[in-house]
Amino acid sequence: MLHTRTTPAERRRAFRERLASGRLLRVPGAVNPLSARLIQETGFDAVYLSGAVLSADLGLPDIGLTTATELAARAQQICRVTDLPALIDADTGFGGPLNAARTVQLMEDAGLAGLHLEDQVNPKRCGHLDGKTVVSREDMARRIRATADARRDPDFLLMARTDARAVEGLAAAMDRAKAYVDAGADAVFPEALADEREFEAFRAAVDVPLLANMTEFGKGRLLDARTLQDLGYNIALYPVTLLRLAMGAVEDGLRTLAAEGSQESLLPRMQTRSRLYELLGYEEYTAFDASVFDFTLPPGA
Repeated sequence: MLHTRTTPAERRRAFRERLASGRLLRVPGAVNPLSARLIQETGFDAVYLSGAVLSADLGLPDIGLTTATELAARAQQICRVTDLPALIDADTGFGGPLNAARTVQLMEDAGLAGLHLEDQVNPKRCGHLDGKTVVSREDMARRIRATADARRDPDFLLMARTDARAVEGLAAAMDRAKAYVDAGADAVFPEALADEREFEAFRAAVDVPLLANMTEFGKGRLLDARTLQDLGYNIALYPVTLLRLAMGAVEDGLRTLAAEGSQESLLPRMQTRSRLYELLGYEEYTAFDASVFDFTLPPGA
């Protein structure tokens, strides 16, 4: 049946072990629970829940309009269907340090393996847009300390994202990352690095697991998995890839349907009914249902 067979504690330990393995973890962003199941089936290492994807799914721009409870609800839906560890984008923590503390507990309760918080002002904006503003290093350190104090499971991963590269420069971003680690961050997400030289410099400066954001149409060049492995990165993140693929296909399909008056030419591009039913586990649900309703009522009951 389409549900996880592992506990949140098991998935958190597995994520920690994979991060410590020295190999690069490949982590696509899920669009919905069913896509999270496909991410698992195709052999990836973890699932990501992007704030930008959730915003877009709700028809909103990625400028801090979603809420912590909306994010936690989607996280719970994703974690219900996959045995992979799931990492979530918790934006700025949805307010001050106390809000961030509450956010980490909401995300723990949802079954996630970890989250990342960023050092932008609240409300934030997409990390690959111009005009970002970051809070002071001390304010972000307070956010991190609050989440570290509020965390109940020590295996729940706290990652600090810094957007300072585009605002204050590379050296300042590395200094911030070190301060965030000192404040309790287990890993660092340096946003919008420009090229391999900057990735290499960040790796040399920070001695915790590092995430490389391979988002399309962003500030930096897309690097392949082998290059990121050689640079010493621990996670290759593909946050919005599936959403862009899906919405591109939807838009093309709608135009074809409008122009041709039939979906006949689109059939070869569709997931078949049998494949969808296979992915959803119809047979398993039927077998389970039969095992529950395997009796007959006596006459007159």
